[in-house]
Amino acid sequence: MSGVVVYLPPAGNGGAGAVTLRLGPGQVARFGRGSAAVPVELPLADAAVSRLAGEIRVTEDHWQLSNHSASQSYLVENPEGAGEYLRVPPRRAGAPIPFEFSRVVLPTHGGGTLAFQVFAPDHVYLDPDGLGGDALRGTRTVTAYSLDETATYFLVLVALCEPRLRDESPLEVPTTPRIVERLAGHPACARLTARAVSSHIDYLAEEKMRIAAPAEERGGRRNGKREAIVAIALRFGLVREEHLALLPPRGPVGPAGA
Repeated sequence: MSGVVVYLPPAGNGGAGAVTLRLGPGQVARFGRGSAAVPVELPLADAAVSRLAGEIRVTEDHWQLSNHSASQSYLVENPEGAGEYLRVPPRRAGAPIPFEFSRVVLPTHGGGTLAFQVFAPDHVYLDPDGLGGDALRGTRTVTAYSLDETATYFLVLVALCEPRLRDESPLEVPTTPRIVERLAGHPACARLTARAVSSHIDYLAEEKMRIAAPAEERGGRRNGKREAIVAIALRFGLVREEHLALLPPRGPVGPAGA
């Protein structure tokens, strides 16, 4: 894999600001309360968290979590799944994590939890043709655009592409509020916010499709990134008409449903 993205929200950092790390194969990020003698890349502000609570290590095709605590287990949840999680027991080293999206959860002194997220976008999939061709010659075929059709970001992508797939407009790309409204009827998106939609769009552009931000977007206009995402998705058939069935039913069209 090309690497992972680790995101620690401000709340987990004691309000000191969010932390975002990009780690490539072979790189390590340590997390915990930290100190001058024990520096950490992900500072977790709670007395129940060890100075060096654990570490994330990225390998060639997955990432691993080590738990340095002598007494506390950590949870790794799959936010995109149906409640799946892994428990990493105390002193467990190098536990392999299979989820594309993960939330690492640590217990706190007040009975709550602290959490940070890990995004691993480049999972490797087997060739549809099985073990032949390249595999017999010792090379491996990887997916150019690795998309999980069960993930929330894929629903956002389908909603972005919907007007063009339905031939409603050759140029229109839905705005963030429209996507929130369009997906509101989906069970997995009932609490989807505009900020979350923007994060999914950034994730699609930067990690899934590796699109550089257009100059006009860096100046404050965000449509360029959306247009590029939709163009790639439709050009390479990443989103097709059958994917529209993933979206919730649309309301009435016309004056009554305007």
